[in-house]
Amino acid sequence: MLKYGMDDVSVPGRALIYILLILCAATMLLPFIWMISSSLKLNKDVFTFPIQWIPHEPRWQNYSAIWTRAPLLKFIYNTFKISVIVTILQVLSSSFAAYAFAKLHFPFRRALFIGYIGTIAVPWQAYMVPQFIMMSRFGLNNTHLSLICLQAFSAFGVFLMKQFYENIPDELREAARIDGSTEYRIWRRIMLPLSKPAVSTLIIITFVTTWNDFLGPLIYLTRTELKTIQIGLRSFISQYSSEYGLIMAASVVCLIPILTVFLSLQRYFVQGIASTGIKG
Repeated sequence: MLKYGMDDVSVPGRALIYILLILCAATMLLPFIWMISSSLKLNKDVFTFPIQWIPHEPRWQNYSAIWTRAPLLKFIYNTFKISVIVTILQVLSSSFAAYAFAKLHFPFRRALFIGYIGTIAVPWQAYMVPQFIMMSRFGLNNTHLSLICLQAFSAFGVFLMKQFYENIPDELREAARIDGSTEYRIWRRIMLPLSKPAVSTLIIITFVTTWNDFLGPLIYLTRTELKTIQIGLRSFISQYSSEYGLIMAASVVCLIPILTVFLSLQRYFVQGIASTGIKG
């Protein structure tokens, strides 16, 4: 099969591709630029048309007001705690299960895997009420533990890790077994270090999904001191008005942890997505 790259494209074609990519990137970045611009405006100036991308008098005090008008630091701490714990648990549980499905042989392995992965097709709204009843009977409402327990396991994470583990040669496991290594030691010393791209991809996806979760905290958390940042942003919305400048400033601050995680792991992200779709 012939493979084509950018070197096989003519100069005009290459220029057209670059122009299209730049336009697509600008289109995706436009809402973020508008958010940053709006965070430095008064409420009355946020929705003016035509859009004033660079405010004449930037209101930097919006970034100081968000810390006093609402317990924003507490909201960020709650969100960060839940996101980190859920991410760690998902990486551990997904990698353990994926190793078993990919490398171990036990009865009904394929059927169990298909049944487990099939749960991805079921929308969360379909079993949202039974989950809430279950958490209520366990006495976990208004606790962060309810959100952690519900998100600690991921069928998508198992699928992602399993596809990567299948590309790792079995000869490495056999050599480790000859040296007397247990399955746990093989997973910890061989499989996990070799799966950095898949682990990094899973960390990014899980952290971002948990950080941006709105409906889960809205259902299970009602006390102010337990709320996450997505629910906490409603503190800037009163009965008769909304402080859009403060909302945008708080949103910009909330993007910092996500950008930090993504930028620190981005070199593995594309490799992890590409390699999990290839079976050697």
